Amino acid sequence: MSATEFRGGTFRISGTGLRLAALSSGIAIGLTWLVPASAARPPAEPPPGARDVRQSRQDVRERAAEVGRTQAELAEADGALHRLVADAQAAVERYHGERVMLERARAAHQDARRRLADAGRRVGETRADLASYAARMYRGGGGRDRLASVVAGEGGPQGFMDRAVMARMLAEQRAGMLRRVEASRNVEDLFRRQAEDALAKQSEAARRADEARRRAEDAVERQRASVERIEARKRELERRLGVAEARAAELKRARERALGEQAAQKANSAPADSGGAVPSTTARGDIVARAALRWLGTPYSWGGGTVDGPSYGIEHGSGVRGFDCSGLAMYAWDKAGVRLDHWTGTQWTSGPHVPLDELRRGDLVFFAHDTSDPDTIHHVGIYIGEGRMVEAPYTGARVRVAGVHRSDLIGATRPSG
Repeated sequence: MSATEFRGGTFRISGTGLRLAALSSGIAIGLTWLVPASAARPPAEPPPGARDVRQSRQDVRERAAEVGRTQAELAEADGALHRLVADAQAAVERYHGERVMLERARAAHQDARRRLADAGRRVGETRADLASYAARMYRGGGGRDRLASVVAGEGGPQGFMDRAVMARMLAEQRAGMLRRVEASRNVEDLFRRQAEDALAKQSEAARRADEARRRAEDAVERQRASVERIEARKRELERRLGVAEARAAELKRARERALGEQAAQKANSAPADSGGAVPSTTARGDIVARAALRWLGTPYSWGGGTVDGPSYGIEHGSGVRGFDCSGLAMYAWDKAGVRLDHWTGTQWTSGPHVPLDELRRGDLVFFAHDTSDPDTIHHVGIYIGEGRMVEAPYTGARVRVAGVHRSDLIGATRPSG
């Protein structure tokens, strides 16, 4: 006979096994049994309470709010960065434009200086021509007695008159040329001063544009560094949010395990039915709840579960031995003597519908896509009291204890048979 057996989630040691252990181990084993359990091993950490779970959820909400605020700050900083980048690009283009204008002003200034130099050369040449002409006139008689020139000169008086007229015409032409050259020089000098002023102003404009470009680019770099700092802070807050979410999920799972164990212990401590009589409604519900709690942690298997226990399912559940939701309900109620189909459709109509404020252990609670239409029922759980149920939730999960108050709760049924 085995010294131990497993019932309802706990190990029990039979009397025979204990006596054999005592006889074979002697006084040392006996003394071990006399030592209190708390002295033999450190006390287990108490399971998390509802307050711990609520606090962990509050931590998650606060962390999520921090991430949200940082996300908004980052979006604002990104927007500012985009505006600064656009301003910097405009400043760079203005700088390019001012540089082009500066080069043109320099070219105009150089051209004005060349034209002024040409005019100066033409004035010099004209003055030289006039000086040469005056010298020739002087050598040709300008320094002799005018009467003698008239009498003795070539052609006589008529020749002198012709020469005089020609000399006057040439002098007037030279004088006109000189006036035009001087006027041109004055105009060129004016253009030179204007070109110099334009060059000075354009140089100053280019300098200001260059300063604006540098300021704009510096602002972009500062804002880019600010965005990087905000992004780093956001990543850290997201990491902390992930830690908080993981902790909240672990506390929730631990809480569910503890509640499931408490329910199983409560079910195991209930008095067993005897004599073959039909159990009362309350006793039958306890049997159903206890039967469902026995399989906590069993894998979900689509189409899995028979009146004998977990089984391999069908389709994508064919490789998993376990229960689906209606298979677990069928199994549990079979232990109380009520045969159900492996289908939520007929399980919903297997007995009277129970008001949600009158639920008892063992009642089946149903969930639907449309809570006004029973034809959309997609899930069933076994109520175990205190707003909790045992369920086989979905592929990849395991049989667990969960709350019944969900938005898709359509109602409850108390099977009869």
